[in-house]
Amino acid sequence: MTSGNFKVVLDACALIPPSLCDLLLRLAEPPRLYRPQWTEAILDEVRRNQVLKIGFRQERADSWRHEVARHFPEAMVTRYQPYEDGLTISPKDRHVLAAAIRCEADLIVTFNI
Repeated sequence: MTSGNFKVVLDACALIPPSLCDLLLRLAEPPRLYRPQWTEAILDEVRRNQVLKIGFRQERADSWRHEVARHFPEAMVTRYQPYEDGLTISPKDRHVLAAAIRCEADLIVTFNI
């Protein structure tokens, strides 16, 4: 496996801090170290917390959300919901693990353990 094919699900908690988000996304740009993966739910959680916890204006958070989706269109994991059934981790975290299972990720970056 080449480094550019290494799939990593980025949980919202890893994308909320601006400096960590910047580092993670720069490492995913060509020539990329890894392929970022996320869901609509993850990006929506980031956008919501950018406003509530970081203090971004809504327009800035919306712009971030749009640009991330535009620059990394292949990162969106869909149809992961059926994988949530039977997962015994916290209900708030099931969508992240389900997305990782669905896209066959090599790694999950999260602070939730």
